[in-house]
Amino acid sequence: METIHWQWILVIASSTLLFFLSPFAKTTNQFYKATSNKKAPNVLVLTGSLIISWIFAKSITNAANLGLAYGLVGGVSYAAYYLSFAVAGLIIYNLRTKGGFKSIHHFLQSKFGKNAVILFSILIIFRLFNEVWSNTMVIGSYFGATGTLAYYWSIIVFTLLTLAYALKGGLSSSIFTDVIQMVLFSILLIVILLQLFTEESFSVSDVTSSGIWSFELGLNLFFAAIIQSFSYPFHDPVLTDRGFISSPKVTRKSFLLASVLGAICIVLFSIIGIYAQKQGFKGQAAVEVGKAFGVIILLVINFIMITSAASTLDSTFSSFSKLLVIDLKLGKTISFGRWAMVLLVILGTIPVFLNAEILSATTISGTMVIGLTPIFIFWKLKTPRISFYLSVCCGIIFGFFLVFNMFPKALILTSGKYANLLWINVWGILSCCILYIVPKWIKK
Repeated sequence: METIHWQWILVIASSTLLFFLSPFAKTTNQFYKATSNKKAPNVLVLTGSLIISWIFAKSITNAANLGLAYGLVGGVSYAAYYLSFAVAGLIIYNLRTKGGFKSIHHFLQSKFGKNAVILFSILIIFRLFNEVWSNTMVIGSYFGATGTLAYYWSIIVFTLLTLAYALKGGLSSSIFTDVIQMVLFSILLIVILLQLFTEESFSVSDVTSSGIWSFELGLNLFFAAIIQSFSYPFHDPVLTDRGFISSPKVTRKSFLLASVLGAICIVLFSIIGIYAQKQGFKGQAAVEVGKAFGVIILLVINFIMITSAASTLDSTFSSFSKLLVIDLKLGKTISFGRWAMVLLVILGTIPVFLNAEILSATTISGTMVIGLTPIFIFWKLKTPRISFYLSVCCGIIFGFFLVFNMFPKALILTSGKYANLLWINVWGILSCCILYIVPKWIKK
């Protein structure tokens, strides 16, 4: 049997199994809040769910490719985004225990009004929209070259199969399947690493000595990720929704654990790229390493992509339906939430046919929301409502500077591939913080 046939079996069999194992949500609390027998997820379940829902197919593909391009520096730089969990966990804990807020939307509406919630929701929808195509494109790359029939069909079939079990249980299905997917991911990652390190030509010293710790060769991205981590998590409902379903203490512990363990997972997966670099491979690191080791390892890597992409997709679908029904109150029923999922699938798959860039889904959307930094970091600070709009709109403007490469070169103080990204974020966050605080000074 050819490799492509085994890949189809993995996609169809795993998704079908998850469909039958997933709980069926009968109440809105089960569908939107993942309550099971009136019990919220514990530390182990919530931590696993957080990690696997953020270890997207897109993320581990980027980690491997950055390992190929920059060595260990690349993997560590991308893992820096997992500081987002620690930041979000601590702030959400304070919002709940000291502010009494029940959701991010509750906090924003209480402090800045209904229009602020609408603007914030638009940013969230853009994020969720990006998650669909950027993850399914990774799956497609294992079935054929971009633009081929096999590429498109694999994306369509995979997306629809994941949608099927997400429709069944909503967030309950997402949390339940996350645990299974996290266990699978861990086992498969260990299998791949054992295979790499059994090679005589590859050792731990090759990993630690790979890459150069300079701005030009990876550190631009590292510092950009650190800076974005103070705003990035708050525009991702896949992450923040999980911050309000368990007790505050369980939530805080889970988020801090996920920050450390998630970063470790990303660094470990970047070793695949480091191996590819040492072997002189070109192209998609994970795909090329899989091909080099033969059918079994290629299928293992493929299965990791399937499990990680599915965990992110089902979380994306459930977060979108919860956003429309619970946060924006556009509907009241589970049926409305299910139709919302279908709508997101249709809209989110369109970019697949436009050959969008996978990494841009993280870096561009991450820059456009840097205006959220002062809003959440200084959440206790009493500011006029105009502060919200000035900061958020300033971040969006800096995001467009990045998209259209319009930022003044004189303000970019380092060189290298991600220098633009770093310095647009540095100057952008400084500008956002100033614009957030200035109205308070004027009011005084």
